[in-house]
Amino acid sequence: MNKLFAFLVYVGVPLVLAGAFFRWSDMWMFFLCCASIIGLSGYIGRATESLAIVSGPRIGGLLNATFGNAVELIISIFTLKAGMVGIVLASLTGSVLGNLLLVLGLSFFAGGIKFKRQKFSVHDARYNSGLLIFAIIVAFVIPEIFSMTMNPQKTLYLSLGISTVLIALYLAGLFFKLVTHRGVFASSDQPEIEAEVPEWTKGKSIWILLLATSVVAFVSEQLVHTFEMLGDKFGWTELFIGVIIVAIVGNAAEHVSAITMAVKNKMDISVEIAVGSTLQIAMFVTPILVILSLFMSEPMVLVFTLPELVAMITAALLVINLSNDGESNWFEGLTLFAAYLIMGLGFFLL
Repeated sequence: MNKLFAFLVYVGVPLVLAGAFFRWSDMWMFFLCCASIIGLSGYIGRATESLAIVSGPRIGGLLNATFGNAVELIISIFTLKAGMVGIVLASLTGSVLGNLLLVLGLSFFAGGIKFKRQKFSVHDARYNSGLLIFAIIVAFVIPEIFSMTMNPQKTLYLSLGISTVLIALYLAGLFFKLVTHRGVFASSDQPEIEAEVPEWTKGKSIWILLLATSVVAFVSEQLVHTFEMLGDKFGWTELFIGVIIVAIVGNAAEHVSAITMAVKNKMDISVEIAVGSTLQIAMFVTPILVILSLFMSEPMVLVFTLPELVAMITAALLVINLSNDGESNWFEGLTLFAAYLIMGLGFFLL
């Protein structure tokens, strides 16, 4: 797998550079950009895995989610700059669905094939459940309902206010888990990780993270230019492009890392990557994009379409129900994956 990622980076990135210079067709650029971002995400995943071994699963999972979401954030910023607000909101929806149903589902399934029953921190599960309900069912539903009787200006003010609260609570949650109550969230994976030797040193991992993220910024800008072509050529809606295509490409790092950790029976890290990434998208990345959109041609408000909102609420409730006991198996993973397929089919046919 590492050789494949290396091939995608060392071949894909130079071809993207050449394509941008010689103005190759949007179809070629779309595939080259997607391949390059997936390859770069592989390097981001390996670097954060090395840091996880050095720093522990809690910090490692947070780093993986953060740098994995950096790809999503960069793509979204360039998409916002192009005025495609619908694709940005759809891609954020896709990130929530992808992490909760696809990534977590495949992690439970892959780990469950090798191990009959896997355990992870029940304290983490309950903490994540509370924040999932707050971020998706409270913070996303309120603007949807209240905006029905508001003008666009008041809706924007409401979105900015909710965004500020989300960011503040997310940062408070990190302080809660990593500082004041870190003993409560001690990981059962920790002894196993301490016995491992990281692939890369801490310094090398950080440099690779920074370099890969910088290259992703350039490739993402080229990728955004191909979205209009996708809609025209294949008849795909902005909703489908954002929910499925952009979300899968943008979250490739989490996909690889979470599944890899599950197969190694490191479920605390795997869950932290998948669910932690979802919370970061909902409570930090989305609010940041709302604030940044004020400096763009078209501001973005926290008002999703009804299918997006219902899909996210359903996914959150399903994950809460299956993960609150702190245990997983392959059938629970298959259930989550099946839910993702049903929702993906729905968005494709809209």
